[in-house]
Amino acid sequence: METNTSSELPPGFRFHPTDEELIVHYLCNQATSKPCPASIIPEVDIYKFDPWELPDKSEFGENEWYFFSPRERKYPNGVRPNRATLSGYWKATGTDKAINSGSKQIGVKKSLVFYKGRPPKGIKTNWIMHEYRLIGSQKQTSKHIGSMRLDDWVLCRIYKKKQMGKTLQQKEEYSTLQFNDSTITNNDGEQEMMNMNLPRTCSLTYLLDMNHFGPILSDGSTFDFQIHNSNTGIDPFLKPQPVEINNYYEADSQSTITNQSIFVKQMHNYLG
Repeated sequence: METNTSSELPPGFRFHPTDEELIVHYLCNQATSKPCPASIIPEVDIYKFDPWELPDKSEFGENEWYFFSPRERKYPNGVRPNRATLSGYWKATGTDKAINSGSKQIGVKKSLVFYKGRPPKGIKTNWIMHEYRLIGSQKQTSKHIGSMRLDDWVLCRIYKKKQMGKTLQQKEEYSTLQFNDSTITNNDGEQEMMNMNLPRTCSLTYLLDMNHFGPILSDGSTFDFQIHNSNTGIDPFLKPQPVEINNYYEADSQSTITNQSIFVKQMHNYLG
């Protein structure tokens, strides 16, 4: 039974009942053929449809949908419900939750997850169902001998769980940011790691080998530099070793050799 309820609801209406309200004001009234406070829950046999088909069966709801549904037995003489649908089945998860009104238990809430395929090789989906049933409802239907009806009515709340956590794109952006923070650009435009640690004892020859002070200018110009023992790890009491310049720099002209000699002499005097 499907009814048009959109014209009966006031503007801005939101349906967010508690578990107790769903049983006391809706499921109890439905089971006793009394009118509900609002006619917004349709009667649908949900097990004849897959969960993604159910939103079209209700004219109310955007992120969750409510239905009154009967339950059938899986076996003629058993009490297990038949939860199979066209493309899969609903599987119970966790333990049943008792719903109380004051100090009296009035119903039970069961959580279920929809699986595609057939057990035990079904594929879990994000479709969730909360099934509410009254206490003692199965005793009333069991009076009909040979009937496959297990419950005349249960109330089902169905929704699709959203995915949580970081996306792959966010993880890639985070990794790229970490890499950029740990690199520097040298004069040739190449990337070098900033966490290169110099040894505690290193000679001027080693520093020139590593090109730590940059290239020596060959045009006769000078440049300023500062050496911090805490950053470079240079021992000021270590006697510098002779430098073989020709192994690392080509003397294209006499002025280049002269500038290099002046630079080495200044370094010797500085490191003393």
